[in-house]
Amino acid sequence: MRAADPPSVPHVGAQVGVVRPAGPARRAAKLPTSKPQVGRRESAALARVMKTGYFGMGPETRAFEEELESYLGGGRSVLCVNSGTAALHLALASLGLGPNDEVLVPSLTYVASFQAVRMAGATPVACDVLADSGLIDLDDAHRRITSRTKAIMPVHYAGNVGNLDALYSFAAHNGLRVVEDAAHAFGSARNGALIGGSGDVVCFSFDPIKNITCGQGGAVVTSDPKVVERVAALRDLGMERSASPASAADVEVRGPGWRYQMSDLMACIGRVQLARFESEIKPHRLGLVAAYRARLGAVDGVGLPACEPGTVSHIFPVRLAPERRAAVRGALDEAGFETRIHYKPCHLHPAFFGGAACPVAEALYAELLTLPTHAGVEAGHVEAIARILERHAGPEPGRGR
Repeated sequence: MRAADPPSVPHVGAQVGVVRPAGPARRAAKLPTSKPQVGRRESAALARVMKTGYFGMGPETRAFEEELESYLGGGRSVLCVNSGTAALHLALASLGLGPNDEVLVPSLTYVASFQAVRMAGATPVACDVLADSGLIDLDDAHRRITSRTKAIMPVHYAGNVGNLDALYSFAAHNGLRVVEDAAHAFGSARNGALIGGSGDVVCFSFDPIKNITCGQGGAVVTSDPKVVERVAALRDLGMERSASPASAADVEVRGPGWRYQMSDLMACIGRVQLARFESEIKPHRLGLVAAYRARLGAVDGVGLPACEPGTVSHIFPVRLAPERRAAVRGALDEAGFETRIHYKPCHLHPAFFGGAACPVAEALYAELLTLPTHAGVEAGHVEAIARILERHAGPEPGRGR
């Protein structure tokens, strides 16, 4: 094992999805649902930047933005900020949304998606989702359009993106801007093209447990020059700098702004993560999800999420009968495997009461359970988790298949 590797990283073979056995899972500290994949190289980058004495938004952030632009295929602008929520907020604010405007958002998402709409001054409108993927149901979204609807925010749940062609056709037909919440989908691709390499406005998160991390951080990606100009000012307290070299230090503030810059300390971590992504991080995630799917595909009582070609999964949720989920979760916890539920639908939070029901999202909320998905999950863990599901997920708990 190299010093840079986190402990218990499985070896991913040349063929994606082949994880070499690592022996039975050991009962020790609980295996978390998620954790970052960082090590010696990230520490070295931090030490290098610490020695410069400059920790604000500077050369490391600019380099990270340029490297992201290149990775996504070029021709698009990337603006880094200090969180994925900030990215969503600024993307929406750059569109000029206001108190009379509405944004269509799938209810099955982290509350940050809804809060970002509120932060931009608009109203999030909860839409139902598709049962097989958790992605926004466009038929349901169509029923919720009003004269106030100005944008749609698809959430790429678990890294899946669905039929983006249909979504963009829907948006064009209804005169809507699109802000893609791609917090789960860094590195995912559709039809061979990376998410973020095209589209209206795309937002990524680089928080501690995302596909790549900066510790905290996010990015707005677009080819709209007006959005670029507005996000650049809004992330820096609304300060607009003179285009003249002779007066480049002069700034003017014409409206609101926030302290949302990404620091060089964040960016240097992100640069290392990006450099490792294609060779290490992405193959591991692809291999782990392939191993889960191969092992759990025939387990009674376990439903697997849709996983389109090109998906780099951020989380791996499975569907269980509501009456069995508590028993499964308890057995996994007893064996040392942490699980989580992603997510409580946002329309069920008191802050967002008032819209129509989203019955599919509510049904999924009673069924979903997210299994450990990170570099510390070994083949032995996958086998142990599968055996617990075999005993407890089916209609006859306590009996193997």
